[in-house]
Amino acid sequence: MIRLRNSGIATLILLLPAALSANVTGTNVTVNSGQTVNLESSSGSVGSGGGDILFTGTGISFQTSAKGIAIPGQSGASTFNSLVSIGASGFSAFSSAFSSSSITPLTNGEIIAYKTNAGNTGALLINSVSSSSMNIQFVTFETGSGSGGGGGPVITSVLNNYGLISSGFANSGIALGSLFIIKGSGMASATSVSSLQSSAAGLPTTLNGASVSVTVNGTTTHPVFYYAEDIQLALVMPSNTPTGTGTVTVTYNGQTSNAFNITVVSNGFNFATYYGNGSGLGIATNVNTGAFYNYTNSIPPGTTVVLWGSGLGGDATRDTTFSTANIASIPGLSAIYVGGVRATIQYQGPSGYPGVNQINVLIDPSTPTGCFVSVTGVTAGGAQAGMTTNFMTLPIGTGTCSDPALGYSSSLVNSVNSNANFKNGYTFMLYSVTDGQTPLTEAAASFLNYSFSSFTNQAKIVSVGGCYVEENDSSSALSAATGLDAGSISVTSPNSVSPNPVNLASLASFLPGFYGSVNTSTGASTLPAGFLTQAGGTFTFAGAGGKDVGAFNSSLTFPTPLMTWTNASITSVTRSQGATVTWSGGAPGTYVTITGSATSTNYTGSFTCLAPVAPGTFTVPPYIVSTVPAANGSMTVSNSTVPNPFTATGLDYGYSVGIVTYTNSSVTYK
Repeated sequence: MIRLRNSGIATLILLLPAALSANVTGTNVTVNSGQTVNLESSSGSVGSGGGDILFTGTGISFQTSAKGIAIPGQSGASTFNSLVSIGASGFSAFSSAFSSSSITPLTNGEIIAYKTNAGNTGALLINSVSSSSMNIQFVTFETGSGSGGGGGPVITSVLNNYGLISSGFANSGIALGSLFIIKGSGMASATSVSSLQSSAAGLPTTLNGASVSVTVNGTTTHPVFYYAEDIQLALVMPSNTPTGTGTVTVTYNGQTSNAFNITVVSNGFNFATYYGNGSGLGIATNVNTGAFYNYTNSIPPGTTVVLWGSGLGGDATRDTTFSTANIASIPGLSAIYVGGVRATIQYQGPSGYPGVNQINVLIDPSTPTGCFVSVTGVTAGGAQAGMTTNFMTLPIGTGTCSDPALGYSSSLVNSVNSNANFKNGYTFMLYSVTDGQTPLTEAAASFLNYSFSSFTNQAKIVSVGGCYVEENDSSSALSAATGLDAGSISVTSPNSVSPNPVNLASLASFLPGFYGSVNTSTGASTLPAGFLTQAGGTFTFAGAGGKDVGAFNSSLTFPTPLMTWTNASITSVTRSQGATVTWSGGAPGTYVTITGSATSTNYTGSFTCLAPVAPGTFTVPPYIVSTVPAANGSMTVSNSTVPNPFTATGLDYGYSVGIVTYTNSSVTYK
């Protein structure tokens, strides 16, 4: 049965403005030590010289006349988004302080205000940083001598409305007839927001004072609007737009924005996700009632569900009007995989709403169950053939979902599913080997407070048997969390070493809620030699309790011997053939995590798959591996023990786990 325009999709579209206007992330870029970034470039051009900033490995060095300052007392993605939404005026208070030629050290979540060599102001968020690379988000407002001119509209990114896949990725093109968003500043009236039009009136080409032009191969078309506000526009790409590379501009109040480079493709579908950031819990509705599936209302294997999104392909008769008449399939996807198992596509095509597609799929009876079962599609035909959609997850099972291998029982999911203050404690032992060198052993703990939706949505969790890919603008779970004080913590080894136990250092000054076996002055491990070996064994943690978390005792047990990556000598991967990994050992009933990544001149791509430990082998599918660029990269294979829960006052959930990980840093993806 095909049901169109049910109550679920109406709710979905009406929620879009509020859900998406909060995600003003700008340009996302990864830069290695010794590389520079041009903050005037819409793609965050990375190179070995010039640019506005240089990442030194320990900090940021501003180049030539560029200057900046770390904004005191401000950190995290939500604060960054709030500052950016104000526009250039939000940073006027710091203009007299743009005097620093360098900022060091850098910390996760730090926000930096800057002035570029062109005299424009902007904001930069440190998503993650290590001695070898950092990932940043930035927005530059063209208020100085930049090309946009003072106070005019500025475009910072153009994205599929649902997948939010960043520019530079091979599957980031905007499809004909698809719903897409433009992010920036000054693009429409800041004092009003005009949104979804009535079905009788259709969608207009001007809204809230704004209009948009797309030019490809010398032909210009004008997308129609769902809503328009100063920092974000939502539109439908006209189906008669030529495909290929081109530009998009926004005109408002007699001024035209910078010309932002885009790629228009015939089809390139992206799934709608529940929290509106392109990943995490996907939107799936009951084919008969339109009700949403969620963690307490799982999808039984063998069920037909409706998935939502945009980008199957163009249909000029449906770009502006709301209609279910003469519905015809648009075969934009060749396959959909749920938990690695191919689902049966029963219908894919228009939903009755301009730019919005629906796909009816039968979840195969053999699909694995779990709370975070991976879902992705593969594009059919055209230049995008064989490319993947965005990646999301669905709860598969009966009633409340569970993922025992990951430590999530149905009772736990029930208790924290809607908890606005999910307080989680985590202690672990790590045994890691890089490129066959001497093993590194570490002990650590984290105690964080966040919402369960932030945790499941942003932490990139996937159930065993599935994979996910990093491609969008989502912030990390850490940026959405606050640290908890658990007092002093120690860890005891089963081996005869000294000292034993070892006290973990509090890292609260730069990582609130974190503790580790590290000398905070030198960075060296404080664990003695032989603390953790291939012999495994049981390790115990003891917490004295602090102002947020009470006293606790926890333990974890490694198998004997630890897992070994048996084909770690792999040096090249042919992306079209997938990647086969083999291992031996590992604790029964656990899983193996396989991660691969590569960086090209345009972008960094990575995949992560979770495989059951028992078979001793897993092949990462070609459609997963193909998402990383053809470039030099790395691969990591890890095994985790089954999480062992512990309780403490102030925590909703605590657990201990042991992790064994091997990394090969010299893998070429072809």
